[in-house]
Amino acid sequence: MASLVICFFLVVLFSACHEVSTSSDQLCIEKEANKTYNCENLGLSEIPDTLPNTTEFLEFSFNFLPTIQNTTFSRLIDLTFLDLTRCQINWIHDDTFQSHHQLSTLILTGNPLIFMAETAFNGPKSLKHLFLIQTGISSLEFIPPHNLENLESLHLGSNHISSIKLPNDFPAGNLKVLDFQNNAIHYLSREDMNSLKQTTNLSLNFNGNDIKGIEPGAFSSQFFQSLNFGGTRDLSVIFSGLRNSTIQSLWLGTFEDIDNQYLSSATFQGLCDTSVESINLQKHHFSDFSSTTFRCFAQLQNLDLTATHLQELPSGIEGMNSLKKLVLNVNKFDQLCQINAANFPSLTHLYVKGNMKKLHLGTGCLEKLENLQKLDLSHSGIEASDCCNLQLKNLPHLQSLNLSYNELIGFQREAFQACPQLEILDLSFTHLHVSAPQSPFQNLHHLKILNLSHSFLDTSNQLLLAGLPDLRHLNLQGNRFQDGSIPKNNLLQTVGSLEILVLSSSDLLSIDQQAFHSLDKMSHVDLSHNNLTSNSIDALSHLKGIYLNLAANAIGIISPHLLSILSQQSTINLSHNPLDCTCSNIHFLTWYKENLQKLEDLEETVCANPPSLKGVQLSDVRLSCGITPVGILFLTVFFLLVSILLIFAIKFFLRWKYQHI
Repeated sequence: MASLVICFFLVVLFSACHEVSTSSDQLCIEKEANKTYNCENLGLSEIPDTLPNTTEFLEFSFNFLPTIQNTTFSRLIDLTFLDLTRCQINWIHDDTFQSHHQLSTLILTGNPLIFMAETAFNGPKSLKHLFLIQTGISSLEFIPPHNLENLESLHLGSNHISSIKLPNDFPAGNLKVLDFQNNAIHYLSREDMNSLKQTTNLSLNFNGNDIKGIEPGAFSSQFFQSLNFGGTRDLSVIFSGLRNSTIQSLWLGTFEDIDNQYLSSATFQGLCDTSVESINLQKHHFSDFSSTTFRCFAQLQNLDLTATHLQELPSGIEGMNSLKKLVLNVNKFDQLCQINAANFPSLTHLYVKGNMKKLHLGTGCLEKLENLQKLDLSHSGIEASDCCNLQLKNLPHLQSLNLSYNELIGFQREAFQACPQLEILDLSFTHLHVSAPQSPFQNLHHLKILNLSHSFLDTSNQLLLAGLPDLRHLNLQGNRFQDGSIPKNNLLQTVGSLEILVLSSSDLLSIDQQAFHSLDKMSHVDLSHNNLTSNSIDALSHLKGIYLNLAANAIGIISPHLLSILSQQSTINLSHNPLDCTCSNIHFLTWYKENLQKLEDLEETVCANPPSLKGVQLSDVRLSCGITPVGILFLTVFFLLVSILLIFAIKFFLRWKYQHI
């Protein structure tokens, strides 16, 4: 009897466990049918049976797999991507992935690895990306080298590695990325670097290691796509150690919490014997910033001096004719002329973004930069009562100009005569004052993208956008229209080439039916976050196949005659509107369910009325709007009463007529 009770108890316990497992299985999110699944953080200790054998992309992080064996994933032989981040894995046994010939990316980040078998990676013929970040590795000998011939990236950050010497039998020939950031590497020897001789065009990351020494000649005659020595206190050690090497990109930036040595001309002495195309020195301090500081920078094409506490660049810098890109963001210039642009005559890209002081543009500060194509002066407190001909003088090839997030900029005339080739102009979040009778943009015949969002425009000026025959993208977000309405005749009539129009957050109440009649090329219209009703949809009747965003407006009931306009669009967003879910809106509700493939943000498209359905997704609403039995009874009684009254009326009329014969 006791044994029967125990058996019954075990059966019940197994059933309960099975039910829990099944419940967990159901929580895996299917992102692409039969291929992509997310089973993150579900407390699973095995692969759910509900996952199909055809699964290719599996996110399985934050579960519990202390040991993985050749049976753990054996069923999923089509895997190409497997994420096992923080699954508490200690042991990886022999031939764990022997059946996974297509596995390309394996992520083992955050697992306290104790043992990996020599044949752990046998099987994957295409393994290209291996992540062993925060796994407790202290030596590269720990990594089994077998079957890694096609490995392109190896990520070993945040471990305890002190030497980068690869094992002699490690197949590094195809490595493109080798990441050692935040380890304990302080010295690089010739022997270390010789183990990488078989690599070409390698990106090597030592960020956060604070390299204190490099053996002379360690990097000699080697070519690197990028080297990152971020956080190193003494950069002279780096420049001396890199002699006779070739580097595409050298990242030497530092961080706020590191006490670095100040940079001097002597710091860069080793750079004279190194071929470098791009250098990043962000957040460093210079002790003696003079023209000699740049003596060894002659070959540079890109220089990033972000947040280097600069107040000016010295004049008389010679030999930097190759520099194409200069980044001076987050510094302390008073005037744009203090960058002494004439030092860099070949510049095509200049960034002076986020200046710590109010930046004065001056006159002709950039006139020596005839080849400049992109200029970013955003977030710099710029004020100019009459912009921008004198300030941007002699920039005939400028294609992109960013003046966003500044103070007050005034246009008193045709404003961009000096840069007629502009294709992108960003003036967002800058207070614009246009006093010119004509458009300040009228000579920008090549302009394709214009951002005027939140710029306090006078939208009643119908000529404001005249002279822009090639404009494709216009952002007017946050600008107000008189009485909250876009009339038939408006500033958009002159930009018939528009494809993308953004009018969100503009307090719009209505749009005239003819307001967009000249805009027949549009493919994207954003009218979200206004106070529009469904009547404004009529303004879009001539457009087909567009992306239409009407989210967060005042749309309640959509009349049947408007449904044909919505039907001819490709994608529609009606979320966050006070939509009516009564029989008064039955035609729209029926159309909605029939066109779910066109609709975006379905979860936030919910009923506001009646109160009983408030918050219910429109796709879940079921209404019965036919005549109910009670309605039929009332109609029958009504018609009966009408008939009786009619009979009495006829009798009364006949009697009256007979009496008056």
